[in-house]
Amino acid sequence: MFNFKRLAGLCAFSAACAVSISALAQTEAKSQALTIVVPYGAGGIVDNTARAFAQKLATELARPVVVENRGGAGGMIGMNAVARAHDENTLGFTAVSPVTLSPHVMKTLYDPLKDLAPVAAVMYSPVYLVGGPKFSGKDFKDMVDQARADPDGLSLATAGVGSLGHLMLEQINGQAKVRIAHVPYKGMAQMVPDALGGQFTLMLVNASAPVNTLIDEGKLRLLAVGSPSRLPGRPDTPTFAELGYPMANMTSTFGFFAPATTSAEFRNRMNAVINKVAAMPEISKPLTDALNIMSPGSVEQFAAQVQREYHDNGKIVKAANIRSE
Repeated sequence: MFNFKRLAGLCAFSAACAVSISALAQTEAKSQALTIVVPYGAGGIVDNTARAFAQKLATELARPVVVENRGGAGGMIGMNAVARAHDENTLGFTAVSPVTLSPHVMKTLYDPLKDLAPVAAVMYSPVYLVGGPKFSGKDFKDMVDQARADPDGLSLATAGVGSLGHLMLEQINGQAKVRIAHVPYKGMAQMVPDALGGQFTLMLVNASAPVNTLIDEGKLRLLAVGSPSRLPGRPDTPTFAELGYPMANMTSTFGFFAPATTSAEFRNRMNAVINKVAAMPEISKPLTDALNIMSPGSVEQFAAQVQREYHDNGKIVKAANIRSE
């Protein structure tokens, strides 16, 4: 005779086991660290911002959050690590250039639009063209005049081959018909001390508190900014567009990406938490004081921006005939 009571008991036991396994899985997931990959060296604006976010995200998510630096190849080494993570314990925090620009310049091990998923934009940052102690001129015109008079006399550092700064330099070289040498780095952190040490003449670098201080102290000379309009904190400095170089008038967008294998639910949840953290005064104020502009939004808005920049940059790179060095 079939024992219904026994069957009911087995079902109840199975259900309890399923609930316990699910709860255990959730507990284990929370106990695992969330890794934020920074595709640049330690100490720059991307790294510093990621570490500030990590502290707040750890509290909001009730789980450990660690930052891992994987610099090189204009950010593509680190973003390849994110693309290949295939889990929901990894995010990348980066300028969008390794996703929207670098793949047009160099071969990548990942498909930027298929292997990476935009999660949340955080801010966009003006790009400064600054002269170091080796630069003897006073303004942008002096730079162009010197480059024409001495074709091999000027050198300019950027965050790497295929970076936004690289593209801006190529736009300047092409339009002015000069040959300012490119000095690629693995990020911006080491560029500033090397500029002060006279390792190169000029650099394209994002707005940050340390760079602003050096400009105010006269140790770096600000020649132009990539920005939609003049910066309130730098009203005397023209934009590249004002100087007649509209194609070089670019800004850097910074945001979080996840492996494309992550769920939409995970990405939406992380978007909400990241936007919450970005709105905290202790996060936003240091960034806006350094003349960055916070740019929160939905997953869909960031994804649309990435798609748009990817296709626009492809056209620019092709027209300028930019290749890996």
